[in-house]
Amino acid sequence: MNRLPDSADCRTVLADGAIATVTATRRARAGRADVKCGVAGDPVLAERMQQVVRLARHTEARLDSRDQVVISIDRVPGRHERDWELAAVLADRMVRGLWQGAPGVAANGWSGQWQLGRIDGHDASAAPAGAILGGAGGLTHLAGLNGQPDSAACVASARAWFPLHSGGINDSLCWVEVSVHPLTGPAGDEEDSIAVPGLDLALQLAVRQALCGARHFDGRALGRWRTVVCFGQSRFQGNSFELALVMADRIARGREFVPRGRLIASGSSLAWHAGRVEAVEGCEPKCALIAQQATVGDRILLPKAWETALRPEFAPGLVEKGASMACIDRIGII
Repeated sequence: MNRLPDSADCRTVLADGAIATVTATRRARAGRADVKCGVAGDPVLAERMQQVVRLARHTEARLDSRDQVVISIDRVPGRHERDWELAAVLADRMVRGLWQGAPGVAANGWSGQWQLGRIDGHDASAAPAGAILGGAGGLTHLAGLNGQPDSAACVASARAWFPLHSGGINDSLCWVEVSVHPLTGPAGDEEDSIAVPGLDLALQLAVRQALCGARHFDGRALGRWRTVVCFGQSRFQGNSFELALVMADRIARGREFVPRGRLIASGSSLAWHAGRVEAVEGCEPKCALIAQQATVGDRILLPKAWETALRPEFAPGLVEKGASMACIDRIGII
């Protein structure tokens, strides 16, 4: 068995023409984060690098989080530069033994959908000879590194909507999208397999705990998926998103039927592992928002505890619009 490298380098061309080196090192995780990134004097860029690497791992067939990978870059890219992204992804794959790049390999490329393994393009106009360039005419998807077909076809995604209510003109329905990719080998910690880019740490934890609990209720859903969760808005409070999140995950995993329109839900739980659906605050204003924005084919799910508080005209009004509604106290029974 080949021994994994302790470190790996990948060069990249920055916007000013300078060559930067992305270095990835591997060490025993020992309870630390799976990926740690450092960019001198720019923690925002370091956070973006960590997000890119974690999302790019989404379409890998196996999940192995025993080691921590630490990634750095020796020159600081401009805040809005993105062409270094492919180099960071390749360095991460090399140090974990998933791809063997030639010594001194260079790469430029960026993506808006790393969780699908897709590479949208590159910005470098004067890359070194032999550099790997992302996009049309170059590397269009990460599986192409090993001569494999585009693995995005294995990713299933589903969206659900939930009401965002703050009592102002910005009240709206916000979507949450869950994308799952099947794992072919045994997974470690379920929470390690769930990426939630763009949210603060407290919300990331809430998302992971809700999904882990609801999958526990499914019986055999744990340890089978690598998951990315994205929200239409990154700044919100409360736990009213949980039922929409859980339902989007169940649809993506083939556990629920897909509605003709949108699935709109509001609800939370302290016991997702038991499949329980509980009430959240704001029944009246949230239902008013749903009634206003529901349209033909929408399916609305609300907590059973709200049923007696609904206005008499709420359900008939939805039917007139061609939508349907159910009040539930457990998932799996809608």
